[in-house]
Amino acid sequence: MRNETLFISDLHLTIERPEVTRKFIHLLKVRATQAQALYILGDLFDTWIGDDDFSPPIKAVKKHLKALTDQGTPVFYIHGNRDFLIGKLFSEQTGVTLLDEYSVIDLYGTSTLLTHGDLLCTDDLPYQAFRTKSHSAKWQENVLSKPLILRLLYARWYRLRSYFHKRKKSQGIMDVNQQTITQIMQKYQTRRLIHGHTHRPAVHDLKIQGQTAQRFVLAEWKKDSASLLSWSESGYKVEPI
Repeated sequence: MRNETLFISDLHLTIERPEVTRKFIHLLKVRATQAQALYILGDLFDTWIGDDDFSPPIKAVKKHLKALTDQGTPVFYIHGNRDFLIGKLFSEQTGVTLLDEYSVIDLYGTSTLLTHGDLLCTDDLPYQAFRTKSHSAKWQENVLSKPLILRLLYARWYRLRSYFHKRKKSQGIMDVNQQTITQIMQKYQTRRLIHGHTHRPAVHDLKIQGQTAQRFVLAEWKKDSASLLSWSESGYKVEPI
């Protein structure tokens, strides 16, 4: 009986992390087949340089996503900061539905806001400037017009640059801004928010205009630790994988 909805994010799948790929494929083949829906809130892949990329483990992941959607489990995806170039072809090949960067769903009677989480980190001004530029149609068309081999090389350079840039930033700069959280939840008129990105899994109790609210932060998947957020009529569970 399909009586639960699953949420995951920040798997950062890459050929260098085969253990995480195996965990994800096992989830698709077993647990997710009994779910009402699976929501992936960004950074499924560590980098994405275009829907024509065939680097491992992309082919295997596409195959198992398609098998899951074909057997009746809807899968929804919100772009992350690492794989924002996932496009229409990927959606067609997998059956995955691409959602807007902020999406509101009815989760067992409660309006719930979903997002990757990077838009909430408004104190990180250099990143937000890059995000604005890299999400423009002109920038993306320019990148995707390059030969695949050049995009692969660029992706390696980007990952290395990102690693060293993060080392220079304070942890506070890379976390969410509380005022932004309040403003966004007020804008979308929700009292529940689910996101990833920060790699700081937790459940935060909030007050918004005098009303109780909650913010759920999904975990990053690693070789030795991974978890999902499961919702049903009776509430939520954070489950290790």
